Amino acid sequence: MLKAGFSGGMKALSRRAGMKSLAAFCLAPRLRAQEEALPEERREGIAGIAREVMAEHQIPGLSLAVARHGRLVHKAAFGMADMTTGELCAPDHRFRIASISKPVTSVAVHRLFDRGLLAPEDRVFGRGGRLPQFRAPTPAHEAITLHHLLTHTCGGWGNKKNDPMFQNGGMSHAELIEWTLGGIALENPPGKTYDYSNFGYCLLGRVIEAVTGEAYEAHVRAQVLDPCGVTGMILAGNTRAERAEREVVYHGQRGEDPYRPGMNVRRMDSHGGWLAAAEDLARFLTHVDGFPAPADLLKSGSLKAMTTPWSEGASYARGWSVNSRPNWWHGGSLPGTSTLAVRTASGLCWAVLANTRYRDRENPVKDTAPALDRMMWRIARSVPEWRA
Repeated sequence: MLKAGFSGGMKALSRRAGMKSLAAFCLAPRLRAQEEALPEERREGIAGIAREVMAEHQIPGLSLAVARHGRLVHKAAFGMADMTTGELCAPDHRFRIASISKPVTSVAVHRLFDRGLLAPEDRVFGRGGRLPQFRAPTPAHEAITLHHLLTHTCGGWGNKKNDPMFQNGGMSHAELIEWTLGGIALENPPGKTYDYSNFGYCLLGRVIEAVTGEAYEAHVRAQVLDPCGVTGMILAGNTRAERAEREVVYHGQRGEDPYRPGMNVRRMDSHGGWLAAAEDLARFLTHVDGFPAPADLLKSGSLKAMTTPWSEGASYARGWSVNSRPNWWHGGSLPGTSTLAVRTASGLCWAVLANTRYRDRENPVKDTAPALDRMMWRIARSVPEWRA
């Protein structure tokens, strides 16, 4: 966790690491032939914006990647991957992406829709459901469909209070599902209200496993990530000792412990458990952006259904936040983690990852998540080449 003197420490790190971070960026491998390099003045401008936001919001390390019309046009990293050792953050560092895992899972489910192995109206529990081993305790439970899980409209198990995914850390998926069905009642009929549910996306992971006969991670890597050219995404571990190769260290603020006992990040797999570099996510986005190149992973009808609001005027679709422009995106948040992945109507796709989280319910403008969002829009608007 970050100490009380974190703000001063960040200033010192900024002074020491400023030139080192720029040097690390300049020494990164050359962009591949299909990537477009920015002029130095643009890169310096982006770096200045990023460092300003990092200093203001006490972000130790940050990585970002931007694609335009299907090509990677910029990637960079700043600050520290590990404040205790002084390890610099580089573009290939991997971060917990938290709830950006939901769009990944949604794409996997829609691929199965396209193959005819699943349908949105398929029921989840009870006889004839996709997870028949779990008894539906009420008719409302029996009415829950895959569409309800994808849109967070199953009627309960929301993340605002008593989120099942942050309880009983030693339970397996199956044990947690049994416990939740037996102990946490639905609050509304399925399909009527939106209540953001990590548990609902945990269930989708189990549906993927049931219909394919494959482990969730293996299936998603083979059927979603590999076709995008993304090879570095894996499921995260729970402890600092379980850090993967090139994974950053997470730094808590306001007393948060990113490695607290009982927070089972690996069990979060299909709703919040993936590790990725920013470039991985940018590449993934270009394959589900609806633009001509590269080819999308999904059929056009599935892509449209996945990004259509669940009801008129709603701002969430199936695994994505959406608006009328249309842009679609998702954020991620865990202790020590703030992330954002965005597809814009103008042809840009970007991802930004930070190894800390600051939340202030009394003054949300200080929060890391909206700060990253504002930063990336500011960066996008600062590059004339990206506006054409």
